[in-house]
Amino acid sequence: METTPLFNADEVFEMAEQIEVNGARFYRAAAKKFPALGQMLLELAAMEDEHQKTFAAMHAELSAAEQQQLVFDPDGQAQMYLRVMADGNVFDTKADPVDKLGDCQTAQDVLKVAIGLEKDSIAYYVGLQASVSRRAGKDKVERLISEEIKHIALLSEKLDALQ
Repeated sequence: METTPLFNADEVFEMAEQIEVNGARFYRAAAKKFPALGQMLLELAAMEDEHQKTFAAMHAELSAAEQQQLVFDPDGQAQMYLRVMADGNVFDTKADPVDKLGDCQTAQDVLKVAIGLEKDSIAYYVGLQASVSRRAGKDKVERLISEEIKHIALLSEKLDALQ
């Protein structure tokens, strides 16, 4: 089965950067709404800022050819995965994540939403990882996935402590 490629590397990194910008905005807004979690949420926002910078640097290092070149995906699986992600079927990078705070009434609620957002970003980065060559920074994507997993662990520990 042949899959039509959807994204070039330039677009993939733009989406990754937006995910991190959205994450930082969410954490900063959540810190204001839930001051008891403020310090932890602001630390997570700062981490997301660093992740965005990492993706921006990887993005900036793309050559003109790489910006035009479609993501390497001989089996079409990563492209299909990234398409589902970008189409908003899992999460929408264009949506304002701060809107999700409207449904949060408790600190537990915000932690559960944050865990969900982290899972969504990991899901996207796994697809991205399959599409990025070693030369283009696959190891950096792997490191960011590991850091996002640590975010989930931190948020889960805090959630457990509150319950």
